[in-house]
Amino acid sequence: MRRLLYVTVFFAGLTTLALEMAASRLLGNYFGTSNLVWASIIGLILIYLTAGYFLGGTWADRSPKFSTFYQILIWSGLIISLIPVIARPVLRLAADAFDALELGVLFGSFAGVMVLFSLPVTLLGTASPFAIRLALQDSRQAGSISGRIYAISTLGSFLGTFLPPLWWIPTLGTYRTFLVCSAILLFTALIGLGISSGWRKMLRYAWTPIIPLLVFLIGLKGSDKATRGLIYETESAYNYIQVLQVGEYRFLRLNEGQGIHSVYHPTQRFFGGPWEQVLIAPFFNPPPMTTSAVTDIAIVGLAAGTTALQATQVYPQAHIDGYEIDSRIIDVARKYFGMTEPNLSVIIQDGRWGLATSPKRYQIISLDAYRPPYIPWHMTTVEFFQIVYDHLTPDGVAVLNVGRGPQDRRLLERLSSTMRRVFPSVHVVDLPGTFNSLLFATRQPTSAENLRLNYDLLRQDPNAPQLLLETMALALANLQPTPPPGPVFTDDLAPVEQITNAMVLDYLLFNPGGQ
Repeated sequence: MRRLLYVTVFFAGLTTLALEMAASRLLGNYFGTSNLVWASIIGLILIYLTAGYFLGGTWADRSPKFSTFYQILIWSGLIISLIPVIARPVLRLAADAFDALELGVLFGSFAGVMVLFSLPVTLLGTASPFAIRLALQDSRQAGSISGRIYAISTLGSFLGTFLPPLWWIPTLGTYRTFLVCSAILLFTALIGLGISSGWRKMLRYAWTPIIPLLVFLIGLKGSDKATRGLIYETESAYNYIQVLQVGEYRFLRLNEGQGIHSVYHPTQRFFGGPWEQVLIAPFFNPPPMTTSAVTDIAIVGLAAGTTALQATQVYPQAHIDGYEIDSRIIDVARKYFGMTEPNLSVIIQDGRWGLATSPKRYQIISLDAYRPPYIPWHMTTVEFFQIVYDHLTPDGVAVLNVGRGPQDRRLLERLSSTMRRVFPSVHVVDLPGTFNSLLFATRQPTSAENLRLNYDLLRQDPNAPQLLLETMALALANLQPTPPPGPVFTDDLAPVEQITNAMVLDYLLFNPGGQ
């Protein structure tokens, strides 16, 4: 029987961590993947497990029976199968609240969904102390048995950490991942109950796998979010992906949907967003600059390829390397966003690693790897910007898209200071009507006046791309003073999320539209 207990705690541990990973994706699709969301999920799961450890020890002393142990796990598995069914309407409400910034509904929805996990996770927490009580027949073996059980349970947890994000969620989706967790736990508990207490007793619960099986086969009707214009949704190892159609425009939204990552129109290329601002980067160099001088461009954070499509129009002779970590987004881009340019090479890698290992140098490096509202911290440091600097040509320019609050420019100022540790000149353009600014860092010393002089020259050229002229005019009208030097981000200390959290909370709490 001891081996049976070892198998059981292995799968109980696997289910516990798989459930936590699935919970992070379930909530991340609606509330984002910030460290606040992660901390809340991990913290509450640990509280539920703590309650389970206490409950399991007491319960095992009062009813040290295999039948009690396995019945607890059966009920836990059954409740897990109901989480996606109950959570979906609550989370749809949360999605609407997020779009409208209705904070009370938003926080209430988050709390309500997390409460759904309290019972199954608490019951799972009883597994290890209960198994120790059942396996312990000689007090002199207490240490070795308890150590073995916790070790086996932890090995199961290790496996449960990787299966959902790497296999189940990209293949089956988040909701069906919960059903896989339910099925694993139910079958483990049912077989254990049959072996330990007789198959007749197990037959009383033989109906329980029917519930997750039916939900798995039938599925949950409709889309995950009731978003206007939704024409496609899918999940990857990294993101929940939406494609929206509004008139002739298509938009790419990820996770909680608070940012438009790419936009597409069959004939239009100017969108008044951060994407086309990348095109003006070389023109901060001394005049005369021409479009024919640009032959190599890198885009870190390719998404669905809006910038690549625009750059191909302005710089048709340039080769573009697009770094994107999520291959599923690339599939969506090719199907829905016209990303079929022959001059574009897609590189499926983390942007920092991909750029660091590239042998190439570029005239333009675009840095736009946001997971709103966060820039990945490892792409904000002096060490990273040194990598960018080393991969620019002598007249190369790096462009960084930065978020800011209505009156809060802390992140922009820190990033500007960090880039100035590496680059001789940094220029700032605010994007009107948005919370975005662009930082242009040039490899050689430059002046913002160069942009105006190049613009005046291009206006006299009848062959100058209209898209480029419109973008330069917008940038010139919104040039800002470069912030004074200040603290910088390093690989050792880069409190990017802390600053971003403060900006978001300030906006939500004090902006009238966020109340």
